[in-house]
Amino acid sequence: MDHAIRDIRDVVVIGAGPTGLALAVALRRYGVDAVVVDKRADSRQEPRASVVWQRALEALRDLGCADGFMAEGLPLARGEFHVAGRCVGAQEMPMEDTAFPVPLGIEQDAIETILRGRMRLWGPDVEWGTEAVGVRVGEGGAEVDLRTPEGRTRTVGCRWVVGAEGSHSLVRKSIGAAFEGERRVNLQCVQLNAVPEWSHPYRPEVTRIFINHGVSLICDPVPGGAIRLFAFLADPDPGRQEPPGRAEMEEVVARATGEEGVRLRPTEPHWANRARFHDRIAARFRSGPALLLGDSAHLWAPIGGRGLNTGLLGAHNLGWKLAAVHHGWCPEALLDTYDAEQRRTALRVMRHMRRNILELPPDRRTLAAIRLILPHVLRSERFTRRGGELLSDFGRNHRGSELSAEGRFKGRSKGGGLRPGDRVPDWDVVSETGPGRLHELLSYQRWSALVTGDGTADLRRITGRYALPVAAFRIRTDALPDGTLLLVRPDGHVGLRARATDRRALTAYLDRWSVQLRGK
Repeated sequence: MDHAIRDIRDVVVIGAGPTGLALAVALRRYGVDAVVVDKRADSRQEPRASVVWQRALEALRDLGCADGFMAEGLPLARGEFHVAGRCVGAQEMPMEDTAFPVPLGIEQDAIETILRGRMRLWGPDVEWGTEAVGVRVGEGGAEVDLRTPEGRTRTVGCRWVVGAEGSHSLVRKSIGAAFEGERRVNLQCVQLNAVPEWSHPYRPEVTRIFINHGVSLICDPVPGGAIRLFAFLADPDPGRQEPPGRAEMEEVVARATGEEGVRLRPTEPHWANRARFHDRIAARFRSGPALLLGDSAHLWAPIGGRGLNTGLLGAHNLGWKLAAVHHGWCPEALLDTYDAEQRRTALRVMRHMRRNILELPPDRRTLAAIRLILPHVLRSERFTRRGGELLSDFGRNHRGSELSAEGRFKGRSKGGGLRPGDRVPDWDVVSETGPGRLHELLSYQRWSALVTGDGTADLRRITGRYALPVAAFRIRTDALPDGTLLLVRPDGHVGLRARATDRRALTAYLDRWSVQLRGK
C-alpha cells in the first residue's frame, strides 16, 4: 500500500442503512473509532415498511436503541390469515421469556433516524454524499478511496473495512467473493402505503395476510390509520419498472381479498414500489480486514422483514467480535466465527423463505391445499409454538459454531434443555442482588459467567487472568439444575456449558478464545 494517506481510522463502514448504522453503534460503544460513509446526498429515506421481530429488538436493546423503537413502532400482537376471501385463523405473536413479547411495525426512515441519533452520542454523523470508489485490502488493514461531495478523492487508511452498501457491494467485489445464487423468476412485489376503504377495520395490533389464486397480500398497520400493502404476484412483464399506481393496487387488493369496490388513499409522504428479487449469498463474509454485512452478504425477497432482521442480528454478532479482536482481547479466529455463524444463519433463512408458501402467490392446487390444511395448523399448539420461534428468531442458534463448547458431564443430567449456541431466555432468576430477570445481569459490553448453586469467587480468579471482560454471577432458577456453569457471550448466546466445578473446561475455553494477561 503506497498511496498517500492523511486520514487513519479504526473501521470504515460503507453504507448507512440500518445494518451499517447498527454496527457503528456497537463499535462506538466499545470505544472503536468507526466512520460511516454513504453515497446518498443526505439522510432522507423513503418510508419503506418493515417489521422488527423480537430477537432483533433484544439486539437493539443491547445497543441502547430499544426505547426509541418502542416509542415509534406499533406492537403487532396477531397475524390473521384470510384464504380465498375467508378468515381461517390467526397466529398469536406474543412470546415468553423476553422483555419484547411482540414484534414492532416501523418505517425504515424511523429506524435509521433512531440508530443515527444513538451513533452520534459517541462520534460524528454519517459522511453523506461520500462514495467509496476503491478498496484495497492488505494483511494489516485496508485503504478506501472516497469521492467527496465536491468531487475530490481522498484515501482513508483503516484497520478494518465493512461493506454494508447493498447488493452491488464494492467491498465484496474487492475481495473477490462470488455472490452465489440466482434471480427469482416470475415473481414481483408491488407495494403501497395507503388508507383503504374496505370491510376490514383498522386494528393497529393486527397484521392481515390475504392468500388467493396467484396473489399473496400482506397488510401491516402503520400509525395514523394507514396500511402497508405488500403484494406478491406473477411477473409477466419483467421490464416494467414504474411503481404501481392506485388503480393497479386497488385491482391487486380486490383479487387478494375477493372484495369488490376496494378504494385506496395513498399516504403522504407517498411510498410505492415495484421490486424483483434475487436469492444470493456471498461465498465468504470475511477476507482478512474486510467483512461483509447485510445485503452485501446475503439477499432475498423482503418477506416479513427477514432481510432487515437478519442484517441487524448480523451487526449484533459482528460488533462485539470486531471490537474484541481490535482491542487485542481475542485472536483473529474469533472473526471467522462471524463468517461461519452468519453465513449458516443466512442459508437457513434463505431455505425457509423459498419454502414459505403462505406468503408467495399460490397456484390453484396449492391454494386448495392451504384452504384445507391451514385452519388445522393454526389450531395446533405445537405448530404455532414452532412458528413463533421462527418468526421471532428465538429458534435460531449457533450450535454448530466453533465458539459453542460443552464440558464433560460424566453421565449426570445436563438439564435445562439449553445447549451451547442457544440464545439464553430471559428467565426469572434470583441472584446476589435479589429476584429479577436474567437479561438484567447480561451486558453487550462483556461476557457473563452464570453459576447455579454456590461459588463464584474461583470463577472470578480464573477469568481475571484473561483480557476478555467477564462478570460472574451466582443465580437460582427453575430452568437450570444446580451445579451448572454457563459462559454467555455478549450477544446473549451460550458459549460454554459445563459443570460448575469443571474449571478445566472453562480454562480451556478461555485459552482458546481470549488472550491471557501477562503476569497472570
